[in-house]
Amino acid sequence: MTEDVRERSLRAPAWLEELVRTTPPPIPWRDVIRFAVTIPAPLTLAVIVAGGVRPGAALGAGVFGTMGALAASLAPQSGPLRDQLRRIAAAIGFGGVGLMAGQYATGGGWLPVVVIALLSAAAALLSGVNAALSLGALQLLIYTALASGFVTPLPEVAELAFFLAGGVWGTLTTLVQALTEAHDPDRSSVAEVFTRILELLESIGTPGTGEARRALTLALNAAYDRVIGSRSRSAGHTTELSELAGVLNAAAPLVEGAVAAARAEDPADPDDVAAVRALAAALRGDRELTQERPAALDSGSSARRAVRHGVRLVWNVVGDPEERAGAAASRVVLDRRTRLRELADRTLASGESRGFAVRLTLCMTVAEIARQYLPIQRPYWVLLTVAIVLKPDFGSVFTRAIQRGAGTLLGVLLGSALLATLPRNAWVLLAMTAACGLLPWARDTNFGLFSVFQTPVIILLLDLTMPGGPGLVGARLSDTLIGCAIVLTFGYLVWPQTWRAPLDEALRDAALALDAFVDAAFTGSDADRRRARRRNYRALTELQTQLQRRLAEPPPISNRAAAWWPVIVQLERTSDAVTEAVIARRGGEPAPDLAQVAVLRRAIRQLEDDVRAHRAPDDAEIHADGVLAPVAREVDAARRLVRENAPGRRGR
Repeated sequence: MTEDVRERSLRAPAWLEELVRTTPPPIPWRDVIRFAVTIPAPLTLAVIVAGGVRPGAALGAGVFGTMGALAASLAPQSGPLRDQLRRIAAAIGFGGVGLMAGQYATGGGWLPVVVIALLSAAAALLSGVNAALSLGALQLLIYTALASGFVTPLPEVAELAFFLAGGVWGTLTTLVQALTEAHDPDRSSVAEVFTRILELLESIGTPGTGEARRALTLALNAAYDRVIGSRSRSAGHTTELSELAGVLNAAAPLVEGAVAAARAEDPADPDDVAAVRALAAALRGDRELTQERPAALDSGSSARRAVRHGVRLVWNVVGDPEERAGAAASRVVLDRRTRLRELADRTLASGESRGFAVRLTLCMTVAEIARQYLPIQRPYWVLLTVAIVLKPDFGSVFTRAIQRGAGTLLGVLLGSALLATLPRNAWVLLAMTAACGLLPWARDTNFGLFSVFQTPVIILLLDLTMPGGPGLVGARLSDTLIGCAIVLTFGYLVWPQTWRAPLDEALRDAALALDAFVDAAFTGSDADRRRARRRNYRALTELQTQLQRRLAEPPPISNRAAAWWPVIVQLERTSDAVTEAVIARRGGEPAPDLAQVAVLRRAIRQLEDDVRAHRAPDDAEIHADGVLAPVAREVDAARRLVRENAPGRRGR
């Protein structure tokens, strides 16, 4: 039973695995209502002011206000409110920049080509920084494309003002929803695991033990599904999700200890029960961890010792107040020294980022040239299609482009059919409201379905101010096909190496870089440590990039990437532990025993061999004292996760 709990809890669907799922996700009713109310509201107000759907300044103001509301509504995802606000700010800010920059991408000649090329390169590099800037980069390209061919009677400053006003309106409705929701769903799902562990510990010796064990299994499955699913939908690296994955990783020994205690009918120590209750409350955000971590347990049954060991491991991750305060102070110093270098590592210094910048720039440049020389009724539509299909993040691969392209084509048919059949009055607003309400549900299902409903919203918006003739449907379909063909040809077919994401190689490189970092940290000079640390974190950055690509691939590639993500997070935690050990030495802690350093390095090198050979590490636990003790715990956790992902254990 324990083995089944461990194996199933680490299995979670990747992004594209959701595509073939026959059971639709639950309807997010709160998001549905917010989208249906927020996005069409500026346009509805403009129609009321103008006395109907009549081309003019009022309608143009409503269209740009709705664009801003759309950008602000789509930006936030599950997570802390501060992260949602960052994404909204990035979407609105870069969308506004795109509206202004698009004015220089109109007409013919070389100037529009240069503008589009420069903005595309900037968007690709920005996407490597974090998830919020990746979203902002997409908005930059979308609104640049729109501004290059969309004509309204409003001056440029007024267009930007109404766009920003719509963004503010979308932000307000997001805040209202966030403030009325109890908790972040990702964090709540992780907290639920500890609530179920608490219930299992409290049920030992009672008839409810079996049911509590089954509830814990379901909670673990749900937490991994939730966190890994959110990670696979995210455009870039998110610290919050990585931290939550680290908590789930650290919970594995506690789960094993709790299940072992339940099977042995050995009641848990009251201190451990209280500690698990405090951990669950801290993860829910109800209160901080104010009590002391339980002391190490050297006596008692093996099950009790296992539970105490698991509690102490999780406490280290969630945060002992004193240790967390010291670590936070150390990180502030490190961040100030390395922020620019880390930024460079994610952008200009990253070969992956540079390669993607070339691909995106090439595709957008070809689309701009096509806009100028092909007889297109809506010249901006090819650029817009390329920007949407080749979304500037590292998850865009061949299959995903096909899916987005197909969704865009279906959306064009749906939007054009609505325009052809509905009278230009309140019925158009009702159709837009319905499409907007479906967006959050479609986004949770997959991006292809999301494109099916997002595209009609854009079509209804644009064609209200620029009505087209009956031939516009076929023209828009051909424009969409041109854009998809540009992406598939110049974004993928001529770059066959970009179809592959060498995750195994990146994992091995990260393990080797970690080994070199441990060596330099405890035996090298200050300069050696700095260089090794940069190489180590650069390897982790590359590993995160390759993971993002694999999560966007079709199964079974995405399945395997999702299974390896906890291992990748654990390597990051191990690197952080080495950094903290170096800081502790500077603070006066004794130097570690070099023999123990050699044991650690041998275990890390063996980890690299195990990953390369697809075999399980041995079960021997690493013992270390002093500053090496936290590093040894993290290496042990990594080795355990590799064992759980070995072919014989994962069924690969």
